[in-house]
Amino acid sequence: MALAYEEALDYVYSLINYELQRPVRYTPDVVSLERPRALMAALGSPQERYPVIHVTGTKGKGSVSAMCASVLQAAGLKVALYSSPHLQDFRERFRINNTLIAPEAFAALVDRIKPLVAQIPGLTWFEVVTSIGFEYFAQQAVDVAVIEVGLGGRLDATNILQKPLVSVITSLSYDHMYLLGNTLAEIAFEKGGIIKAGVPVVSAPQHAEGREVIERIAAERGAPLTLVGRDWQSVTGKSDLNGQTFMAGKAEPLQTYWTPLIGEHQAINATVALAALDQVRIAGLPLSSKITDEAIHSGLQTVNWPGRIEIVERAPWLVLDVAHNAESAERLTQALTSILPGGGWTLVFGAFTDKDVDGMFRTLLPLTEHLVVMKALNPRAFDTDVLADKARAMGFTGTIDAIPAVAEALARARELAASSNADSKQARILVTGSVSIVGEMRAILGLAPTRSAYLDQQAVQVLQG
Repeated sequence: MALAYEEALDYVYSLINYELQRPVRYTPDVVSLERPRALMAALGSPQERYPVIHVTGTKGKGSVSAMCASVLQAAGLKVALYSSPHLQDFRERFRINNTLIAPEAFAALVDRIKPLVAQIPGLTWFEVVTSIGFEYFAQQAVDVAVIEVGLGGRLDATNILQKPLVSVITSLSYDHMYLLGNTLAEIAFEKGGIIKAGVPVVSAPQHAEGREVIERIAAERGAPLTLVGRDWQSVTGKSDLNGQTFMAGKAEPLQTYWTPLIGEHQAINATVALAALDQVRIAGLPLSSKITDEAIHSGLQTVNWPGRIEIVERAPWLVLDVAHNAESAERLTQALTSILPGGGWTLVFGAFTDKDVDGMFRTLLPLTEHLVVMKALNPRAFDTDVLADKARAMGFTGTIDAIPAVAEALARARELAASSNADSKQARILVTGSVSIVGEMRAILGLAPTRSAYLDQQAVQVLQG
């Protein structure tokens, strides 16, 4: 009897779950490519049946992946996007032309893979999920797939890919240090593990410590390296409440682009995506000629990537962002200061126990007048009392409300924001700290999975023509 969707999902979550029980080290005896290789071989190696853009990094890999997929879709191609984690719906991880995998299709894939999993001891949750994505995209005969690494790169299940069109490394910073290393060089070594012999590599600008490792790995493997900031230039333009303008190119004159993703960091992400797509053009495949300048502009203008400085309400202001480490919180703060100068924010915050909350608070709390701490529906989430204590220890003197549940936390934030603004339409609420917090908030606000609020806002649609 065929599995129902919920049964299939329950089965997948019943496997060893490294999102809930992290290994104490990130080494081949704990996380191995041999298991996913064996599983994919049993399926007939579906991941080799379509060209792939492979993307890793600490920050921006989701945005870069979404931008690449959007441009390729604007080019008229059938485009797969594999990403993680999901915001609201598990099926977000498997998309084709931004359409989620159907529940019955997911259940059928699990039904097929389940007996194979039983034959390969130790397969992890993410390894099985990745195999589902690879097989689904092959079944659907996609023209191209954009595959985002789950964690790290060298030992990530997606790294069974043998010869992608291009390997992409976005901005590197400190996250998952207990697994990937405590220095940027160690982190770069893990991320640089996706570099393949002879396959072009595109990297975002990096701190010298990380850049040197990427350069060394690329040279050792004969992989031509394109470095944004050296081989491709990016000049940030105007950032406002509707999006980000920037200029980019590998030669003068630079072209002007616009994306609805807000912030200077998105200009860098978009330039990384442009450089990666340029390598796809150079590859000379039948799909390469379809990546026209028109498709590039259109794809960047219509990229759909929720939860990234996503303004979901404007009177009063309600902003959602998935920042979950110190550097991403700093970029968020810089963008907010640019588009909505001044402080007075009511901050709704929740985070996981493996995250640098002090680092995030250091940049977020100076903007904050009221703090509402909540707890995501995840066993790895910090208790609200712990977060409140951390905020006080950081010297925060404003009001703190500890309200674990998302609906109640938002209601209290609305009250606090309105009470501190004579003009209630100017009240400001920011929700951040983890992907889970933002996903839960989007759900109670009635926002559809995989559809950014800005796509339905008239100002953005006008700018998009």
